[in-house]
Amino acid sequence: MADDFDAEQKRYLEGFSHGIAAIRMTGGLAGGGPAAAPATEPTGPDAIHIKAQDRTVKAGGKLADQEKWKRAENPFDGHNRLIAEAETGKAPKPEDNFRWRYHGLFWVAPAQNSYMCRLRIPNGILHHWQFAGIADLADAHGGGYSHVTTRANLQVREISPEHGQPFLDGLVDLGLTARGAGADNIRNVTGSPTAGIDAQELLDTRPLAKSWHNHILNDRSLFGLPRKFNVAFDGGGVLPVLEETNDIGFQAVEVTEGAAIEPGIWMRLVLGGITGHRDIARDTGVVLRPRECNAVADAILRVFIENGDRTNRNKSRMKYVLDAWGYDKYLAAVEDKLGRKLERVDPSHVTPRGGFDRYAHVGVHKQVQPGLNWIGVVLPVGKMTTDQMRALAKIAQDCGDGQIRLTVWQNFLFSGVPDDRVAEVESRVAGLGLSTKASSIRAGLVACTGNRGCKFAAADTKGHALLIADHVEAAVPGLDVPVNVHLTGCHHSCAQHYIGDIGLIGAKVTVSEEGDTVEGYDIVVGGGFGEAAKIGTEIWKAVKAEDCPGRVETLLTDYLHHRTGPDETFQAYTARRGPEALKGLASERLLEAAE
Repeated sequence: MADDFDAEQKRYLEGFSHGIAAIRMTGGLAGGGPAAAPATEPTGPDAIHIKAQDRTVKAGGKLADQEKWKRAENPFDGHNRLIAEAETGKAPKPEDNFRWRYHGLFWVAPAQNSYMCRLRIPNGILHHWQFAGIADLADAHGGGYSHVTTRANLQVREISPEHGQPFLDGLVDLGLTARGAGADNIRNVTGSPTAGIDAQELLDTRPLAKSWHNHILNDRSLFGLPRKFNVAFDGGGVLPVLEETNDIGFQAVEVTEGAAIEPGIWMRLVLGGITGHRDIARDTGVVLRPRECNAVADAILRVFIENGDRTNRNKSRMKYVLDAWGYDKYLAAVEDKLGRKLERVDPSHVTPRGGFDRYAHVGVHKQVQPGLNWIGVVLPVGKMTTDQMRALAKIAQDCGDGQIRLTVWQNFLFSGVPDDRVAEVESRVAGLGLSTKASSIRAGLVACTGNRGCKFAAADTKGHALLIADHVEAAVPGLDVPVNVHLTGCHHSCAQHYIGDIGLIGAKVTVSEEGDTVEGYDIVVGGGFGEAAKIGTEIWKAVKAEDCPGRVETLLTDYLHHRTGPDETFQAYTARRGPEALKGLASERLLEAAE
């Protein structure tokens, strides 16, 4: 009878048999005969996950398909099979698309009939030769371009199935990897983009981000979580890393004399950020020494692995365990894992964090090292051609310290540029059709891939973002402060629209009685980050994409007319004006247009 099953079904049955045996032991299934022998206790790096799945099934839960796929064949164990099947040029089955994501490859059909590869770049920092090497790989195996992502990362697109593994092999040759960059794993580790060169910073995040990156890669038990997971390190500098949007955020803080712990630089622990689900990470009151970050993050993850929801993908992030348990219970479980109590400090003994410079990722800025500068290059919503990448790498080699520092604002920084080479860098960048200067609207413009390259997106976010920027620059020339506009294509909120001053999320807009639709957006306002962290408030639904530039113009014009002064931020203005008044601006615009 075994011959009646194909290879995939056999793998599934073999993997699921352990769970069935566990249920029979508890009387959950009628055995129809003698009692089944006790199931073998799972061992090895996947044991923690198998036990969590078993508990779910024993409690009457039905595992999500992705959990069944992981159990039927671990994506790392199935790697050689995946390669052999990809070499035929065929698109992967859904379960194998999921497994390929453990290796960094995402099949993105129907948007594109190809893979996208997302890398792992701890703290977002590359050597010039790695940056140029990725460009070469994108030419040899992809579409000849790359995008900077909102996790200070790179993604390369249009990789055909047979080119997937050669692309990954090429990354290894560059000292890079994409392992665990997708699916139910810990995503790229972010840190302060100006780490080590920022006069304001309290701590250099580069060693911490790299150490945690290596910790993940060398512990298979930290792969296959209930859902994806984000970790960020903030060093206290002028350029934010948006750690409050992460599941775990480590914030460098200075503890003063008189606290219950020794004074000095500590890492404050914040938990539960997931802006797509309208939540920002909260301060736990816990502080730890920088060297303790790995151990604490590991314990937090293991509590999540054991208790996260493996039945409902929409409720499987760590936030939902925190919601169900409360922070005190979760931290108590973490302390049990660690075998010790975590240190806590009263906020009155923590020095206020230094402020952010919302232009720090664009243009020329003095480093802490005398005579040196970092220079932020503006990219059109994160996109670069491979020719531009190689030329930018050469500029970093010739004029700077040879590094490329990616940021969560979808651009990058040159660092270590001497004063007498700044003009040369600006000129060479301009010669590539790029710029080191940005208007108030372009400095904070963020957009996800959109429906040109993602099957989930309901709108062309990158294209519409550029249209909005063009329109605002012409229609609101008096805009004299940075305003963040974030466009995301779907509920996954990769562009974090809820923390933008103005956030747009893709929606299909019905335009006829027959149900015809066009691309559009729901619009929120008043989001923020850092000390002004806040989830935005929705004011308009189902706005056609063609009308969005005008709506953004209306908001910004009203802001300039009604703000109390240049020091009142757009976020503060929206809070003072109130959502109802802002909603009414759309009607006022229509009346003006009709007159």
